[in-house]
Amino acid sequence: MFTQIMMKSYLSKLFAFVLAVVICFFGGINASASAANIALTGDYSSDTLVVLENLKDVVALPADIDIQEKKERQVEAKKQMNDYISRYRKNSKFNGLKSFTTMQTALNSLAGYYTTFGSRPLPEKLSKRLTQEFKQVEFALKKGY
Repeated sequence: MFTQIMMKSYLSKLFAFVLAVVICFFGGINASASAANIALTGDYSSDTLVVLENLKDVVALPADIDIQEKKERQVEAKKQMNDYISRYRKNSKFNGLKSFTTMQTALNSLAGYYTTFGSRPLPEKLSKRLTQEFKQVEFALKKGY
């Protein structure tokens, strides 16, 4: 009986260890894959410009694009927006900049639309507003604020 208890204890510890290794392994692959796709460098100006260019492409997607491709592009855009905001929101060096606050407004609008309406085409009014905000962000980055 004592041997059975010891064996159960050993097996449960072994199972917990194997489970932890599997979670770490698959979590590590997923994290590195998303980091490779998004490629934020930590340089605020270049990261902002990269995100801007990608979002401009997503906003300008034609209405007749394949729905699956559109959904994939939107999912990647949402991941990139989340990574960008989570990287720079808490950094007081950037979160007070006009470029960041305008960028945050644009990202919140786009993410809110995707969350609410999914893969429907962007309304012209929202598309124009996002384009204008993207221009303001680029201008503010060139001026250094």
